[in-house]
Amino acid sequence: MTDDPELTRVEGQQCQQQTTGRDMAARYYLSLDTAILLGILFIAIVFRFHKITLPLVDGFSWREISTAMMADNFQQRSWNIFFPEVSWTGPGPSYQGREFQIVSYLTALLYQLFGWHDWFGRAVAAFFGLVTVFSLHRLTALCWDEMHAHAAALAYALMPAAIMIDSSFLPDPAMLALVTLGVWLFVKYWAGGSRWLLPLATLSFSLGVLSKLPGIAAGAVIFYLMVCWILEKKRKQVSWVFLSGLSSLAVIGAYYIWAIYLGRSYPPFHVAGTGGYIWDDGFWTYVRDRFYFKSLWNTSVLWFYGYPFLVLLAVGLWIPLSRAEDPKQRSLSAIPYVWLTSAIILYLAAAGEITSNVWNFHIFHVPIAMFCGHGALLLATLGSRTVLTPAVVLRSIFIVAIALAWSTLPLVRTMKKPIAINGKLLGEELARLAQPGDLVVAIAPEVGDPVAIYYSRARGWVFPPGGGDAEWSKFVADDATAIAQLEELRAQGADLFGVAKNATDKEGRLFVEHHDGFVDYLDRTATKLADLHNLLIYRITRP
Repeated sequence: MTDDPELTRVEGQQCQQQTTGRDMAARYYLSLDTAILLGILFIAIVFRFHKITLPLVDGFSWREISTAMMADNFQQRSWNIFFPEVSWTGPGPSYQGREFQIVSYLTALLYQLFGWHDWFGRAVAAFFGLVTVFSLHRLTALCWDEMHAHAAALAYALMPAAIMIDSSFLPDPAMLALVTLGVWLFVKYWAGGSRWLLPLATLSFSLGVLSKLPGIAAGAVIFYLMVCWILEKKRKQVSWVFLSGLSSLAVIGAYYIWAIYLGRSYPPFHVAGTGGYIWDDGFWTYVRDRFYFKSLWNTSVLWFYGYPFLVLLAVGLWIPLSRAEDPKQRSLSAIPYVWLTSAIILYLAAAGEITSNVWNFHIFHVPIAMFCGHGALLLATLGSRTVLTPAVVLRSIFIVAIALAWSTLPLVRTMKKPIAINGKLLGEELARLAQPGDLVVAIAPEVGDPVAIYYSRARGWVFPPGGGDAEWSKFVADDATAIAQLEELRAQGADLFGVAKNATDKEGRLFVEHHDGFVDYLDRTATKLADLHNLLIYRITRP
């Protein structure tokens, strides 16, 4: 200590300068991290909103159309969100047991405000995709660090599967966005955040699981952190989390009980997502089919990820992060492993359903993106202590370029091929020929896909008629059965019959060849309105 006032003043100035320097450095890094996050969000916007106006004719057409029909019926028939209704089972009501309709309901509101556009549903889904990018970034920053947060968010922004699902008219983007947001808010609360984060996390997570039931897998993270508190004997916090979780499960359970009741009470008695589970097919059936791993591998390589992302995932899983010294941080760093393990358990129980409806893999994409980001950082740094060296920057650019050229661009292009375009053209021709109130019967290129009915802007039936236990993806064995089905639909008020000439069932049979006798019957008993190179349309005459 010294009594020299001049020396004291100089030391004070030096201390102030050091403090100011640290504050400026902190603001600089904060601004840099924010700028990087905004850049990643911009990349996600570019890929998710590119060709956002594409009609619903891509590889997910069948499922997208059902979601789009529910949006139509909310806006045109009833705004009651608890009664989702499709338009491909006749004049209705055609209520079905479905997940809570957040995406379709928001789309219906857009229809009401701005008129009908088939791509509005894609835009709503893409918005939820951006919420996932942001929530994933902040969750990874809490679990690991900011650099890993940037890498994970960028991996998700460029992942072909995430791009495709986030830009499709499906409930899955809302599911992943809301459960990821809920998990991040809860982790933030667990790490010492405001107590108001708990009800917000509960609300967001509950809505996510209501949007699509596979979101329940992310709840393993919340359960894991609650167990960590139990081990620390934090009884008060555990009590609040337990009550919040119980209320969430009660709401989720009540809604899905209602959905099952609704689906079993109205024709065609269809509850979405039933069948294909290990308790339906039997454990030994799953073992014999090797838990559908061949289908999983083909989907991963040819559609969803490609070799670059699979390599990054393998590296990220193989080489874990360094063990944190702080016990709380060690608990947080395990979250991606907990989420991935829970998703794998879900897959093992529902592999038949998940591989048949591949958008259900979306619940995997948060932990996959985190491990891909970790793998990319390992390959880019290769033991370097800083990420700002020219070598690290060049390796990072190379990794991103390989992922873009070998995975993102070709696989997204493949998934967005307009494979159901003839179904859309058939629907538009039906719309041109239909009179107000007409009911249509339509066969799209993929049998069972209601795309033609949707674009006819009418109600009607797929053919063969589907729903419930009926098989709607293959033709019946003979012409006599098909004619009897048509006569039954005629009695119910069917007015127009249309078929795409390339309509093929799941056994590879072409309709115009397999049912040539049925076509001859239409020529004799109905009025042919259109016979183009790609479609046939008849007006069904009354007896």
